[in-house]
Amino acid sequence: MPYHAIPRDAEGVTRCASSRADRAGEEGNSSMSSTVSGDAGERTRVQLSSAVVRFAGDSGDGMQLAGDQFTNQSAVAGNDLATLPDFPAEIRAPAGTLAGVSSFQLHFSDQDIHTPGDAPDVLVAMNPAALMKHLSALKSGGTVILNTDAFTSRNLQKAGYDEDPREDGTLTDYQVHEVGLTTLTVRALEEQIESGELNKKEAERCKNMLALGLVSWMFSRPISETEAWLDTKFAKRPELAGANISALRAGWNFGETTEAFVFHYDIKPAKLPPGQYRNITGNQALSYGLVAASVRSGLQLFCGSYPITPASDILHELSQLKRFGVATFQAEDEIAAVGSIIGAAFGGALGVTASSGPGIALKAEAMGLAVMTELPMIVVSVQRGGPSTGLPTKTEQSDLFQVLYGRNGEAPMPVIAASSPADCFDAAIEATRIALTYRTPVVLLSDGYLANSAEPWLLPEVDDLPDLTEVFSFATEEDITDGEFLPFLRDADTLARPWALPGTPGLEHRVGGIEKEEGTGHISYEPENHHRMTALRHERMDRIADDLDPTEVHDPSGEADVLVVGWGSTEGPIRAACHDLRAKGRDVARVHIRHLNPLPKDLTEIIRSYRKVILPENNMGQLVTLLRARTLVDIKPYNRVTGQPFSAGELVEAIETLGWGESS
Repeated sequence: MPYHAIPRDAEGVTRCASSRADRAGEEGNSSMSSTVSGDAGERTRVQLSSAVVRFAGDSGDGMQLAGDQFTNQSAVAGNDLATLPDFPAEIRAPAGTLAGVSSFQLHFSDQDIHTPGDAPDVLVAMNPAALMKHLSALKSGGTVILNTDAFTSRNLQKAGYDEDPREDGTLTDYQVHEVGLTTLTVRALEEQIESGELNKKEAERCKNMLALGLVSWMFSRPISETEAWLDTKFAKRPELAGANISALRAGWNFGETTEAFVFHYDIKPAKLPPGQYRNITGNQALSYGLVAASVRSGLQLFCGSYPITPASDILHELSQLKRFGVATFQAEDEIAAVGSIIGAAFGGALGVTASSGPGIALKAEAMGLAVMTELPMIVVSVQRGGPSTGLPTKTEQSDLFQVLYGRNGEAPMPVIAASSPADCFDAAIEATRIALTYRTPVVLLSDGYLANSAEPWLLPEVDDLPDLTEVFSFATEEDITDGEFLPFLRDADTLARPWALPGTPGLEHRVGGIEKEEGTGHISYEPENHHRMTALRHERMDRIADDLDPTEVHDPSGEADVLVVGWGSTEGPIRAACHDLRAKGRDVARVHIRHLNPLPKDLTEIIRSYRKVILPENNMGQLVTLLRARTLVDIKPYNRVTGQPFSAGELVEAIETLGWGESS
């Protein structure tokens, strides 16, 4: 679907015809041109199909909060949407510096979309540093809203400007609106300041709400939900609720009354499948998926975790769900956290721990113990930039090798990856199904982009979710063949050992990290037994692979000879890029892999059936290394590790270059 740029002027409105697949679903939505209405000299209402807005400012300017609320407004308006929060790792970087810039990008549309947008149409820059850091991302002809109150000599210097960008031609290619956001906010709250309800500093902090009100007016977003949210958030300090609401309304009214903004934009609700929706982030969806798995299995959910970015919100979210029987434990360190869930699993609970790369490294030894004890549990790894502390608040897919091989000995664990914020819910249920069915710890991979980004989620019917009570049962009596309990006697189909709860009469047994004798579970150093037990642990991976659904290949024409393979959070950009390529006449297919260990058994045949196979990853080529070894196909990698997700546009160029040796 052609992307229609926000017009720069009232006369001769033109449209950019460059194709942007991430504006439409892969199913082939038809183009929808923008329509313009209004008399000359009056405001012009413009009907858009989609838009991308980015809020940027100092980390203390409330950009994440403003972005969250603008997202909620768009959800209430019925748009499909995708977000990209981006914030510094430092708790409080120096104000006014590039290191302290925080941003929030929202892509909202009347079509089915899959990415937060390649480039913003509108940039709200609260200070010079925000402008310096994000102007290059704004598309030519885009709109810039500047908080002129922050453009002081000192702030310009801290941002690295030698001259004022408003005066040296830097902004020539953009539609610029200079607005004294801070001054307008203070003016709107004069009564509260004079009455002593607020001091001037508290009033100035409301400028993010004034900016939100202005942008809400620009795009015809409803603000009543934001007002209600502010009343709730500041229920204990009604003066702050009133101040923020006043600033929000002042921003809306400024847009309505000033003559500077010629255009007023509308984006119709998206035609999404019928049902009840809510806006959800990946961390929220993953948490709810774990709770759903707990309910559907009848097991208590126990989460033992140590706080770490970007996984901490899973612990926070689960700690608020005690009404579902969820127990949470904030451990003193990562090792204690994973140890606690091994104990929980031994005791008959659904044990879950969530961490990121550095924490997974610390958990490695105990994860090996979990493999040896053969107990069901979930280890969530929300990947971030590395190595070491790396980029704590940025996204990456660089921990695949770590979760596959980062344990001593032969210690195979199933690994699955979520592909979108909403998909984190389904991935959590699938991880639990595998863990319970095959009596094994499972790694569930997410990443920083999925964790913090949001999209609409169609609420499922609880009764339609898998019945996990059917995939396991607790051992209740001795093995009937010989009258004794054999804790490592295996199911013939799944190779799962019995799950016997402590205290069950006659089922007393030991667990630990030393190799077990097959069947009895007694300690064994016999070479043949060790080989046999190691082989059984690997064979269990094969049994899991036998149980996977056939791999889905998206090849609408059936004539593609170029295949794009992806995993994890690359699904949205790859999907959008493939749609864009097809619109340009390229026959291209795609496959997205959820199960990374074991890999689907039909994957090799699929990959070998295409002339050229391309694999984009936010790492330096981890899955491509595995697949080359498995398939003996020279799969072409496209790798980037900037801490940001792929854009659809860059993947279009990369796929054309790698697939056909050319780009257009």
